[in-house]
Amino acid sequence: MTFEFSEKANQIKEGIFAVLNTKKNEMEAHGKKTYNLSVGTPDFKPAPHIMEAVSEAAKDPKNYKYALTELPELIEAMQNFYKRRFDVELAADEIMSLYGSQEGMAHLAWALCNPGDLVLVPNPGYQIFRIGPQLCDAKVWQYPLLEENNFLPILSKIPEDVAKQAKYMVVSYPANPICRTAPESFYRELIAFAKKYNIIILHDNAYSDIVYGGRKGGSFLQYEGAKEVGIEFYSLSKSFNYTGARMSFAVGNREIVQKFRALRTQFDYGTFLPVQYGAAAALNGPFDGVEKQCQLYEERNHVLCGGLREIGWNVPDSEGTMFVWAPLPEGYTNSEEFCVELMERSGVICVPGSSFGSLGEGYVRMALVLPPEELKKAVESIRVSGILKK
Repeated sequence: MTFEFSEKANQIKEGIFAVLNTKKNEMEAHGKKTYNLSVGTPDFKPAPHIMEAVSEAAKDPKNYKYALTELPELIEAMQNFYKRRFDVELAADEIMSLYGSQEGMAHLAWALCNPGDLVLVPNPGYQIFRIGPQLCDAKVWQYPLLEENNFLPILSKIPEDVAKQAKYMVVSYPANPICRTAPESFYRELIAFAKKYNIIILHDNAYSDIVYGGRKGGSFLQYEGAKEVGIEFYSLSKSFNYTGARMSFAVGNREIVQKFRALRTQFDYGTFLPVQYGAAAALNGPFDGVEKQCQLYEERNHVLCGGLREIGWNVPDSEGTMFVWAPLPEGYTNSEEFCVELMERSGVICVPGSSFGSLGEGYVRMALVLPPEELKKAVESIRVSGILKK
């Protein structure tokens, strides 16, 4: 039997993470030690009070029905959390839960775009930023993030005809994969830019609780006029190690949130109630564990980046996120080929920068998902492999 698939499905190739994982399994089957720094899945545990809330709720048979919407206590917990954490007031109808930010990114374009509309996305940037609009036949215009401008967009260099066409713009700081933060002045400029050209802003704020060097992660909604132009995604995945539970929020502009909610009711019956109770416990609970975890990530950041510099690979420290953005070592020009060679020779697995867009070529991304002693071993394995002596 011959199957004909959609043009959209045929355009999507197997993700690089699946390819790397297959190779990892092959190497481990042959007894090769690997250090998997590819996928950003936290190796830290959720706090006990979060797991206890999920466990207790899961014992109640009533919690296995359709949720349909958020628990009132979850909405209240999010309101209180955003006030405490960011000094941002949120009304109940300015909050909607998502089955993870990835799902939200994919589906938001359905609420905002018609076929042929234009969306501004970062290059390099997380893949779903562009895939979401493309799946609903919107066009993407990739604004460059370059090292010489501290990986910030130069809004004045976005062509005026492009800005006038743009329906929405995706922005994300602290940024995956480039591991940089943005100054307050950038957000003020961004809001003015959005108002000038009538562009909706979507700010992905997944890493606001993982920032280094004395910096303090914030919220796009802290800035005057932000709610007038857009929304923000806040995720529990990295801050509270709630990754597999898939709990994120879209918050901000009431009109956008409610239109997005109406669309999602056509295919979503609400998040599993025990997951909602766990999320409320996370948001209502103490924050010192999140701050301590950030310190541990920063230690790993110094161990990995500093260790690589010591053996001849000039890798800068990250400003934030749970990743490291490393320029290719001298003598290498193709990030995918380098990643394969690095894996084969040292067992260290990272992601080619080219998978995040054309301007990611020349870099690799590493995840800080191993304890310091393992990261030291990974650095030593790279040194012993001789790959830096090309």
